[in-house]
Amino acid sequence: MLNLFPNEKIILPLPDAVFEYYPNFIDNETADILFEKIMQETPWQQDDIILFGKKIPQPRLTALFGDQGLTYTYSKLTLNANKWNTPLMFLKNEIENKTQLQFNAALLNFYRNENDSNGWHADNEKELGLDPIVASLSLGETRVFQLKHNTKTDIKKSIDLKHGSLILMKEGSQLHYKHQIPKSSKMKKPRINITFRSIQ
Repeated sequence: MLNLFPNEKIILPLPDAVFEYYPNFIDNETADILFEKIMQETPWQQDDIILFGKKIPQPRLTALFGDQGLTYTYSKLTLNANKWNTPLMFLKNEIENKTQLQFNAALLNFYRNENDSNGWHADNEKELGLDPIVASLSLGETRVFQLKHNTKTDIKKSIDLKHGSLILMKEGSQLHYKHQIPKSSKMKKPRINITFRSIQ
């Protein structure tokens, strides 16, 4: 059974947006089970992206899950949603119950080691609406999550996203901020990141 810590919520003191961090959203034992099941049951893919005019492999593996018929396009890549599986539907229901929000898709990222990364970006694709809300759950190795304001250059924040944590990026988060998972100079074990979204 999922062990929630409903009162452990940190509101990040950042202007122009709402970020909520739940460092212990699920307990380690449950997170271990979910990590193994999702890693094994996900049809991971590595797509090519264009960077500075050159085609290179994306520095992580990805997969999209969601309601029937959904697609999601980012960085000129279009992903077709796989059917929800049991562990992802379980997490979706728990997150929706906790946040009182609704999501119909989840983009998964698999960071295999310290060399895998996700550069500065906002989840602001048109199919996510005008002011998207994203719930981002972490399983596996702790990785640094960095935020920076689009115009207020002195506003920056780094958070260690640990095993079983959830960060909820709410109103203003994709309009006024960019975020990234940088490469690490230290050896890192695998990490799965599940970002629940509402595709319109």
